Amino acid sequence: MSTIDERVEPAAGLMTAATRGARSRQPSAPWMAFLWRLLLSDYFVLYLTIIFFVVASFFFPTLSAPGNISNQLSNIWPLLAVAVGQTFVLILGGIDLSVTSIMAVTSVGGALLMTQVLDGPTFDKSPLWGTLINENGGLLSGNPQAVLIAVAFMLLLGTLIGLWNGFAITRFKMAPFMVTLVSMIVFSALALWLTASRNVSGLPADFVLLGKGDIVSVFLGPKLNPDIARRDVLPFITYPFAIAVTLAVVAHYILGRTVFGRHMYSIGTNRRASEISGVPSQRVIMLVYAFSGFCAAVSAILYSARLEIGRPSLGDGLLMDIIGAAVIGGTSLFGGKGTIKGTFFGVAFFILLLNILNAMRLSPFVIDAVKGVVILTAALLDITRTRLANREQRA
Repeated sequence: MSTIDERVEPAAGLMTAATRGARSRQPSAPWMAFLWRLLLSDYFVLYLTIIFFVVASFFFPTLSAPGNISNQLSNIWPLLAVAVGQTFVLILGGIDLSVTSIMAVTSVGGALLMTQVLDGPTFDKSPLWGTLINENGGLLSGNPQAVLIAVAFMLLLGTLIGLWNGFAITRFKMAPFMVTLVSMIVFSALALWLTASRNVSGLPADFVLLGKGDIVSVFLGPKLNPDIARRDVLPFITYPFAIAVTLAVVAHYILGRTVFGRHMYSIGTNRRASEISGVPSQRVIMLVYAFSGFCAAVSAILYSARLEIGRPSLGDGLLMDIIGAAVIGGTSLFGGKGTIKGTFFGVAFFILLLNILNAMRLSPFVIDAVKGVVILTAALLDITRTRLANREQRA
């Protein structure tokens, strides 16, 4: 027995020394230790968003008004939908610059199919005038299944464009930046050409419901008190919320619970090593870009329904917001790192930031400059957090 005790004691002593060495690398002051844990927390961006909201509300009381909160929540869901797809692409180590053009072309494509009326002098320059569109609307005008068919067409079109991006990247060994940049230019121009640079109005009420509809009032309308402003009391329970959150939950499950998700992280970390390990990188990349196109189409549906128009310039100015929200949420621009939870926090932070900047009545040029600085800071912060996390693991 004494022999066993003598063997155990030195081992325990070694473990104690290692623990002391690890602790010596941690900040000794309590407040520094707290900041250390906060910086490395997965909820860091969420905490930062809450702090910014509370502080900014003292200077801009309208930020905390129920109507403003409801309006900002409605801004979150379309941006979240497209940012989810961008997160998948960034995890691969790629980038999708075409998402804004996919939003534009799917928006006008679906709108031209289901619009119920068109102004002749406005749209007679469109190449579709007199064949697929006329004064009575689009091809599906008056069809009871118009909304269902048009939405399915928008989702399919977005997916196919994304699939083409993935195919060109894998088949022709082209850089994702170049492929998606070309797609952005081509499909943005296509959206403008098909509509003669005009917005398409006259969309069915059932489609508009997807962007503004309140689920509670639809199913419980007769039972609700009409004196209650349901938008102020139940700002979350809307169709955009249900659609975007469902998409995010599915994406979160794919990343965290499936082999496909593990393959994505593996490719983003080291594509060559993952291929040697048997990961079907080409198929994964194609499917991820197809999913990105699908998410962009979902966002286009939510934006178009909310605006009640098909807009050929729908995605203009949104690309920085989309990539920025994902990066702020902790998705690495170098691949191999990112979560849907973090992207949601990043979207919330970005929407709050834009709200504060608009409340300050800054010019659009200053707002864009601030957004760029914030994205750069988020990228630098991500590098810092990664180094701290690696140091903690080595300790």
